[in-house]
Amino acid sequence: MLGVLLLGVLAPAGLGISVLAELQSKGSQCIEHECFALFQGPVTFSAASRACESLQGHLMTVRSSVAADVISLLLSDDSSMDSRPWIGLQLPQGCGDPLHVGPLRGFQWVTGDNHTSYSRWARPNDPAAPLCGPLCVTVSVATEAAPGEPAWEEQPCETQADGFLCEFAFTASCRPLAVDARDSEAAHISSTYNTPFGVSGADFQTLPVGSSVAVMPLGLELVCRAPPGTSEGRWVREATGAWNCSVEKGGCEYLCNQTTDGPRCLCPSDTNLQADGRSCARPVEQSCNDLCDHFCVNNPNVTGSYYCMCETGYQLAADGHSCEDVDDCQQGPNPCPQLCVNTKGGFECFCYDGFELVDGECVEPPDPCFGNDCEFQCQPVSAAEYRCICAEGFAPKPKEPHRCELFCNESSCPADCDPNTPDSCQCPEGFILDDGVTCEDIDECSSGLCHPSECRNLPGSYECICGPNTALAGQISQDCDPKPVKEDIEDEGSGEAPVGPTPGSPTGPPAERPVHSGVLIGISIASLSLVAALLALLCHLRKKQSAARAELEYKCASPAKEVVLQQVRTDRTLQKF
Repeated sequence: MLGVLLLGVLAPAGLGISVLAELQSKGSQCIEHECFALFQGPVTFSAASRACESLQGHLMTVRSSVAADVISLLLSDDSSMDSRPWIGLQLPQGCGDPLHVGPLRGFQWVTGDNHTSYSRWARPNDPAAPLCGPLCVTVSVATEAAPGEPAWEEQPCETQADGFLCEFAFTASCRPLAVDARDSEAAHISSTYNTPFGVSGADFQTLPVGSSVAVMPLGLELVCRAPPGTSEGRWVREATGAWNCSVEKGGCEYLCNQTTDGPRCLCPSDTNLQADGRSCARPVEQSCNDLCDHFCVNNPNVTGSYYCMCETGYQLAADGHSCEDVDDCQQGPNPCPQLCVNTKGGFECFCYDGFELVDGECVEPPDPCFGNDCEFQCQPVSAAEYRCICAEGFAPKPKEPHRCELFCNESSCPADCDPNTPDSCQCPEGFILDDGVTCEDIDECSSGLCHPSECRNLPGSYECICGPNTALAGQISQDCDPKPVKEDIEDEGSGEAPVGPTPGSPTGPPAERPVHSGVLIGISIASLSLVAALLALLCHLRKKQSAARAELEYKCASPAKEVVLQQVRTDRTLQKF
């Protein structure tokens, strides 16, 4: 049986038919969740490695003394004590420095690492003769260096070794079958175990999950199984019910009863026998609330009777236990003032575009411009904000944005004239009315307002680029040498008497002297001429612009601009004459 199994498994690995016929299983040992098996027969290292991998394992790694003891047991069971099977240790191509290669001399396990707490070489390391690969390792207990202990020997990997050792790992395991020695029939019971890696036998300390056992002469077939997430398995079978009570307690979880009708599993009084006929479990108590979808109400008048209820927004289904959603929007009347959207157990209300939901009602949002104080026109910005805008040629005042003022960003702009009174026109600050309908920018720089600094004329204004000898050197301002504000300082006195007039100097008013009559006549004539010139000038200005008085008051807010404006107007008036 084993020979057929090995033939089917190892043939895909590329082993010759003649080699397969010579391979034999020589035993296996399992420790907790790891198993080790010895296969005997002439085979190279690469063929042995492929054989272990085809059985879902790899060549054996010997990282501790425990693994070394397992090898001793397996080799001691072999009748040929001088056999030298392969283990999973190999030296790659090339030569290494023997002083810096560690206990494995530069060799590596077939798992790709070199971790170990154990090493046992048959020949001592010679620093003068470094090892060069490729080399592989066999193990033997018949060595002079350590008799009875498995020692490692380097061999060419293409050498035909006596066999190989495989290593397998499992997540769970079962203990060998427990047989009741008090039963007279137990003395005739024998068990043969079959492992997942193809090794059979009757002597195992543990069996990996997936192993099977044949119990003779009962004709009983059992398999090692473990629930997911557990490491301890149990012997089970597909058929339900107990088997012979003398083997593994009939598979019963609690108690096996051997009757004339056959074995039967029993459970404690507070548990019930499960469907497999071997397991026991407490009954699941089902409360009233477990029977209803939402709420369950016990009927006090009838024992065991109840009825179900549903939460608000749901109704009891036809089965009397589950609850289904009620479409509140389809119920009359409509619960929403405009739009209704049904949800699980409720609904939501919405409004048409242009309306807002306020306290359950859809209302139009208030006009943010209602009751505004804009001087010209109000423009909504959002549902609760607005801004004031001005007519063309006007702009909001910086400190009073609800009011408007004339604005011009060029050197010449049309004047703002009253259509009912064409002669009544206005210009922005920093401009002067010319030809009655045009506002011309006043060139403040022509009057030397920034002297000695550089002056830059702007529409309606100007700016000085302050020179190095000014109080605001390097800055831009309309006054580079501002005069400090004079503060009234209380005279605390110096303790000295005030200096009096110089003796001998006159202290009173000058003495009155008679005025010559020619002087009086000249003063009178000059005064009359001046009055006549002023009257003529005023009449001309009145014809030029009837509203000049208000404009002059608006433009002459600062003394500097008043001087420039007065000079410009005087020059243009003289040009008229």
